[in-house]
Amino acid sequence: MRNRVRELLWLAAGAALGLPAPILIALAVAAVPASLAAGIGLGLLAGVVWASRLLAGFQRRRVGIPVPYRPLPAGPILRLRAVLVDPATRRDLAWLVCQFVAGTGSFVVALVLWLTALQCLTAPILRAALPERAGYDPVILELVGGSGPTTWLLVPVGVALVVVATRVPRYLIRGQTWLAGALLGPTAAADLAAKVDRLTTDRAATVDASAAELRRIERDLHDGAQARLVAMAMNLGVAEDLIDDDPAVAKVMLSEARAGAGAALTELRDLVRGIHPPILADRGLAEAVRALVLGSAVPVDLDLRLERRLAAPVESAAYFAIAETVTNAIRHGAASHVLVTLIDAGEALRISVYDDGCGGADPTAGTGLLGIRRRLSAFDGSLSVHSPLGGPTEIEMELPCVS
Repeated sequence: MRNRVRELLWLAAGAALGLPAPILIALAVAAVPASLAAGIGLGLLAGVVWASRLLAGFQRRRVGIPVPYRPLPAGPILRLRAVLVDPATRRDLAWLVCQFVAGTGSFVVALVLWLTALQCLTAPILRAALPERAGYDPVILELVGGSGPTTWLLVPVGVALVVVATRVPRYLIRGQTWLAGALLGPTAAADLAAKVDRLTTDRAATVDASAAELRRIERDLHDGAQARLVAMAMNLGVAEDLIDDDPAVAKVMLSEARAGAGAALTELRDLVRGIHPPILADRGLAEAVRALVLGSAVPVDLDLRLERRLAAPVESAAYFAIAETVTNAIRHGAASHVLVTLIDAGEALRISVYDDGCGGADPTAGTGLLGIRRRLSAFDGSLSVHSPLGGPTEIEMELPCVS
């Protein structure tokens, strides 16, 4: 019964959303000539558009439809012009007109069904309780007459109407939901334009990140391995000059050169591992993740359901996303336990990193999660963060991996 009441309330709210439509449409029609004549109708038209967007926004939230409006420029005049020429504004007004018919009609149909069913079920009681010559007989009694066993025949009709009344509202709600999706949701062209804009932004961010990564590699080579190789060359030169006159000093210089060569080799290996871990190229993503967590300072449980090799860029993006997320959980989240889940879902790779830390992770603050989001967005992937203050934190990532 509670669900039936909710459905009626939903339909009542839908009817209320559509009721202002005639007034708003009339004001919009009146504002057009007024604007052409003296411009005094612009404020009225802006008010109509604001009200229609408010009503349409409420319906979008009720049915879960994304907002399709274009970004607004700076300045009141430019903003008003952008709003008026936005196709979504016209679709809002068209939805209002349709919602006026669909919303009020749906609510009336549902309400009449329940009232009629109630009258049919109580027809014998009503007939017995009302005077013989009552001038205010219910509609049902007026239609079938007020005497005889006719009223008892209405009881099974009422039972049937109850069955109908409990089922019809859900279809009326689906109809309004479909109407909202058809008129209030983003069009295919808008979706494509938004996707192009997002990919353009992500490409620029990826290019900037790649340039910064190249500068980091150059800096690490210059300050690390290159400096050690230069020192090693100098030590070898000095040893070459002293090997005949002072073999002991030459031996020390050769020993220092060998130590420098080992240190330079270690730094080069670390640098290569930061660019693309050798185990990732040799043994795949699952084994690379296992190797990643071996040296973790806290326990990291793994649930790896990946039995195939993926494209190298996809494996690299997933590996570094997991590495960054686990590092953040330990370093910034103060986690004492981490769970990494990696699932091959066929067309997408689903990654979840859960930790019992202090929470409060914000993908818009700092560069860690933002960098992961940019890395995934280059493959049209996604990242969602659930991290209330006090924890726990769960980061879910999805990466398309169609072979």
